Amino acid sequence: MTSELWTFDELIKAAGGNADGTPATAITGFSIDTRSLAPGDVFVALKDVRDGHEFVERAFKAGAAAALVSKSYERKPSDGALVRVADPLAGLEAIGRAARARLTPGARVVAVTGSAGKTTTKEMLRAAARAIAPGRVHASDKSFNNHWGVPLTLARMPRDTLFAIFEIGMNHAGEITPLSRMVRPHVAVVTTVEAVHLAHFASVADIAEAKAEIFAGLEPGGTAVVPSANPFTPLLAARAVAAGARVLTCGETEGASVRLVGFELTDRGSRARISIEGRPEIDYGIGHAGRHNLANSTLVAGALYAAGLSGADLERALAALAAERPPPGRGTQDWIADPGDASKRVLLIDESYNANPASMCAALGNLALVRHWNGGPLTGRRIAVLGDMLELGPDAPALHAGLAEAVEAAGADLVFAAGPSMKHLFDALPAAKRGFWGADSKSIVEAVLSEVRPGDAVVIKGSNGSRMGVLVEALRQRYSGASASG
Repeated sequence: MTSELWTFDELIKAAGGNADGTPATAITGFSIDTRSLAPGDVFVALKDVRDGHEFVERAFKAGAAAALVSKSYERKPSDGALVRVADPLAGLEAIGRAARARLTPGARVVAVTGSAGKTTTKEMLRAAARAIAPGRVHASDKSFNNHWGVPLTLARMPRDTLFAIFEIGMNHAGEITPLSRMVRPHVAVVTTVEAVHLAHFASVADIAEAKAEIFAGLEPGGTAVVPSANPFTPLLAARAVAAGARVLTCGETEGASVRLVGFELTDRGSRARISIEGRPEIDYGIGHAGRHNLANSTLVAGALYAAGLSGADLERALAALAAERPPPGRGTQDWIADPGDASKRVLLIDESYNANPASMCAALGNLALVRHWNGGPLTGRRIAVLGDMLELGPDAPALHAGLAEAVEAAGADLVFAAGPSMKHLFDALPAAKRGFWGADSKSIVEAVLSEVRPGDAVVIKGSNGSRMGVLVEALRQRYSGASASG
């Protein structure tokens, strides 16, 4: 049974609001969407395309314990307890700050941002922390990393949390600073700085400055965990030091605070060997494939070390990464079998959740490393099915065409491309590697299905707006009996 998250009196005080009624049930969560609201949740009536106040009645029918509404909201006959505030979003933010303030002094809060790998790194941290503090780890749900998701995650945080892990994202400068100050992390992680959201920034250096905003909310004596080899590591380190933080660099670079000194790929992902500030090496498995995820794991190790873990506790936490699998669309790898003959299988690498130049190169690099999976050799071809990378501004044509080098390095035999920007890559490829190009993802489905054969390895990747998930589903429907293979 879910325990009480807030008393009603605590909630009223935290929100700075006025009570209108009394909850009939305990408050056990928060929701901003009546479609996923669970009984006991407080429904927060936010305004977007639709005004959340239109759904208050539906929220109570779904079992809401209370609703956070504006002072001007007119009560309906079926409404339950209301918390009236000047602005529901500001009220949610206030509740989030109160949730952060009530954590015990021994709790540790980690915030993660970056141009790629945020969610993967956050989920690795969640798995590692659970190994040493079972039942007392709180983390962002899915990719709840914006001006709604961060305060919502804070508001949902139990008072006895020992490890809290937050993902913080942005599209524009100035978005991370208020969120970091709300979270007040002890450890701030920047996964990488790359050419993403260029439609909103003049340069990648400006993106680095925006990512460095995560240090604005660091607690006194906090730690910044950054990649050791990124071109903007010196900028990140300088901003962190200016914020009063110590800096841990992580990666394969000589002299990195957390250094990857060895690795190998396995059928279930990979194994890493690291050294932290000259201490004895630690060996651990990772349930994620790809060299970029080895790099993410060093950031996880750095964050845990900065949070105070060492020795056996750190080794036990990192050991939990072996069982951690990528979230859907972020590098899941499955053998999918022909319904008529289970021995005829295709290796599907689903990277359809999102894309930018750095993550696209990483996915292609992962395809290059495919040699044998699930105990048998790769007998077919390496096929890349790629959709447009969005929000790249005027550099989009060149950034797409520039992927030709990564395609070649990956040893890809065939490329299918979807979208006007990806046409620039398609045209830059040798004729022998051109599978088919279409204006959108749906237009290349039949071409992909007709070409993929048993024994092939297929990676599918593109930005969310490119809707490359339809290709994933089409292949899964053509083949069946999928089973995770690392």
